[in-house]
Amino acid sequence: MISIENVSFRYAGAETQSVSSLNLRVPKGECVLICGPSGSGKTTVARLIGGLIPRFFGGKLTGSLKLNGKDMRNMTVEEITSTVGSVFQDPRSQFFTTDTTSEMAFTCENMGVPRDEMLDRIALSSYVLDVSGLLERSIFDLSSGERQRVAIGSVHAYSPPILVFDEPSANLDPESTRRLAQVLGTLKEEGRTVVVVEHRFGYLSDLIGRVVVMMDGRKETEMSYAEFLAMDPATRERYCLRQATCGHAHSKGARKVTSLPRLEVTSLPRLDIFSVSFSYKRDREVIRGVSLKACGGEVIALVGPNGSGKTTLANVLCGLRRPTRGSISVNGRRMSPKSLRRMSYFVMQDADYQLFGESVEAELMLGAEACRDAGERMRQVCKRLGLAGLESRHPASLSGGQKQRVTIGVALMKRSEIMVFDEPTSGLDGLNLRRVSNLIRSLADDGRVVFVITHDCELVMGCCTRAIQLVDGELSADMDVCLEGSAILALF
Repeated sequence: MISIENVSFRYAGAETQSVSSLNLRVPKGECVLICGPSGSGKTTVARLIGGLIPRFFGGKLTGSLKLNGKDMRNMTVEEITSTVGSVFQDPRSQFFTTDTTSEMAFTCENMGVPRDEMLDRIALSSYVLDVSGLLERSIFDLSSGERQRVAIGSVHAYSPPILVFDEPSANLDPESTRRLAQVLGTLKEEGRTVVVVEHRFGYLSDLIGRVVVMMDGRKETEMSYAEFLAMDPATRERYCLRQATCGHAHSKGARKVTSLPRLEVTSLPRLDIFSVSFSYKRDREVIRGVSLKACGGEVIALVGPNGSGKTTLANVLCGLRRPTRGSISVNGRRMSPKSLRRMSYFVMQDADYQLFGESVEAELMLGAEACRDAGERMRQVCKRLGLAGLESRHPASLSGGQKQRVTIGVALMKRSEIMVFDEPTSGLDGLNLRRVSNLIRSLADDGRVVFVITHDCELVMGCCTRAIQLVDGELSADMDVCLEGSAILALF
């Protein structure tokens, strides 16, 4: 039993409370979905349930927080860990070792699980989550989706009675998401308590018993999943919810674009990628013989399974990696990695890697000195990304979704002719997904070539013109979104 009574929490250094007067009970064996806008307090609730607040996230906590009748503030770390397992939105923040097998074993070892039983648990978790092929690998060699699967596997292996998942599908490909749904179903059948914080909740349709909607740090409402699905469009819009399923109906609305002031692109870039291959090690090519053409005005989705080479290809396109074979040309001129770096911009999936400024405003203005009317453009970017009012905030104080929007905002301030977005809607609610979709479309309308690495069907149907599928490092399909939408939807 999880019992939260009149709980409020303010992070150290924060001006406002992340959670205010929260009351929530989750009985044994229930599966609960927590949703709501980015920055509404969902992750804070997950941290409270997981016992991470106030031990690992300092601040002022008031109210009653109990686990099976015990005050969590008086419980030891060992007591909490044996009862609650947490999977974070950013798997890097919960890794303690450098290789996958050790990570899967870490909590079991620290909980005193006998070695033979521990090995059996790792084998079972590896099988059900399809991570057997990732064992004995360096954590640093994995894609973001692969890291997420290992993080889920490490918690699944020691099987606590309560599990808390914060955006567990954010980095997963469609097949891994289906496997996650199966795992959650098994946990539910075993009588375990499951709390899931999610924006993309369609895969949970057969599992959720109750939905809690957060708004501005407060519990706005709670309802059954059937009531949740029957919610009228106006209410769904007010709660910034995504679609339960992806389809063309949504895509039509998402393509309504309000453009930013144009940056006067004088000519449309033509990008030619010819037989490009890349390997981190001599014996293993991550991408092989990829050839494609692109031109300004296109938004090209890079889709495919976790570990298929999407991010590596994007790194090569932006000059961050030198291809081991093949070449890249722009407007007929062969480009060096240095030249590609000058004319491209890469928005990383892990926002913390790209945030350097002391405030949101300072971050957005970095590199924008040559842009005419940079201050006005910055204000428009903030308005369109829902960052207005946050200009003076330090990026580190923002939620994961807000950080993601700041990095996207930096891209909008640039003049780069080639732009790459790596999972730009990871952790974003429905409202901000639509904002980002429209703004990416506006960048292409300014004459840029835009690539989007994504597992987000709504984003592909909302703003992309093409979808390129990579499988095992090779180009498997190149589809027109408008003409082959049904085939693209089938990939998800």
